[in-house]
Amino acid sequence: MENMTPTQVVTELDRYIIGQSLAKRAVAVAIRNRWRRQQLDANMAGEVYPKNIIMIGPTGVGKTEIARRLAALTGAPFIKVEASKFTEVGYHGRDAESMVRDLLENAINIVRDEHATRVRPLAEAAAAEALIDLLLPPLPQQASGAGGYTDTESSDQRRDQTRARLREQLDAGTLDDKEVEITTSQRAAPSIMLANMGMDQIDPDMAGMLERLMPEQSKTRKVTVAQAREILTDQETDKLIDTDKLTTLAIERTEQSGIIFIDEIDKIASPTGERGGAGGGSPDVSRQGVQRDLLPIVEGSAVNTRHGLVNTDHILFVAAGAFHTASVADLMPELQGRFPVRVELTSLGRADFIRILTEPNNALTKQQTALLAVEGIDVTFDPAAIDAIADMAATANTTLENIGARRLITIVEKVFEDVNFEAPERVQSGETSLAVTEDFVRRQVAEIVQDQDLSKFVL
Repeated sequence: MENMTPTQVVTELDRYIIGQSLAKRAVAVAIRNRWRRQQLDANMAGEVYPKNIIMIGPTGVGKTEIARRLAALTGAPFIKVEASKFTEVGYHGRDAESMVRDLLENAINIVRDEHATRVRPLAEAAAAEALIDLLLPPLPQQASGAGGYTDTESSDQRRDQTRARLREQLDAGTLDDKEVEITTSQRAAPSIMLANMGMDQIDPDMAGMLERLMPEQSKTRKVTVAQAREILTDQETDKLIDTDKLTTLAIERTEQSGIIFIDEIDKIASPTGERGGAGGGSPDVSRQGVQRDLLPIVEGSAVNTRHGLVNTDHILFVAAGAFHTASVADLMPELQGRFPVRVELTSLGRADFIRILTEPNNALTKQQTALLAVEGIDVTFDPAAIDAIADMAATANTTLENIGARRLITIVEKVFEDVNFEAPERVQSGETSLAVTEDFVRRQVAEIVQDQDLSKFVL
């Protein structure tokens, strides 16, 4: 994963994303440079900063998907945020630093899952013993013999034999439907006390203090043995995980491997026509303010979280935007300089749509085939049908708003609208196959295509 070459990274991305080779190459190099930096001595490594990337291109061409697949491929902490959702510090709404706090929470979940996997066998064994204790009847009162002597040896032996039989039954699953009574405990969410304010909008130290102040609430309930096994395993897993060590590792991973994808960054740019004042300041205080708040985070600063300080110097930032009414040059010069790698993604055409419908592992045609196979319908696509869907999508993007590959989803859903609804009845009547032809596709969408007003709403 970490040792993947740029060529290997691009090859993996090609399995899900069609085209956009320049963007794929840029992110592949950024990931490889992280690995290269880790091989350097500490002094030099501290001086090597990530080359943040800004992707420019219309909606639906793969900007978000590239970043999302990259994070899944590398296993790095990753979050996607929308720049338009942030407000300047002092205004109601989410402040820019909350993205770093969210990234850390993502890293904590990743590290916790890794630790939980390692301790799972021990946790399952401890949960099984706790479950046997719940199933085992209490020890009867032993009557004393002559001289006050109680024969506990035979009693303990019988109890061990009973435990062994219960363990065998648990392993075999014969007790899964039996009910047991267990006690669970959890802390009340502090956010209940702050009805109009999220936890990310208050000081992290205050949030931590509120969490500690909230008392644990215990609840006793009856569940099946199968459910109890999962609950007890989770409880035992939490006992086996060193929380302090987990948090330290998560902070380190956030700082060294974290990826933050900032979408819609063009929405906080100040179009040239709206500029005013020295330095191109925008009359929209929120846009300019959000840029000022983003700047120290992107260039490197220490962000306070309830788990500790997180340094953002080596977090990789990938920004994206359509830039229809603004350009990258409309961002603050200081912020522009923090995104030295700029990649322009191309609009998708008919040929791209044909490849998108057939080549990726998650192609829409493959998804639809798999979904209807669950009902018992075998779906096949004629090449001419694929061409027709691609042609309609390209035409709609030209005559209506260009929404890229997302147009394919709309058309494919319309093509299969009746089949998806009638699938169970079709199978019951013996209709277990469907050949999707060009005529079938055009017949399903004909009414909408002919009505231009309806096309604007449906397609």
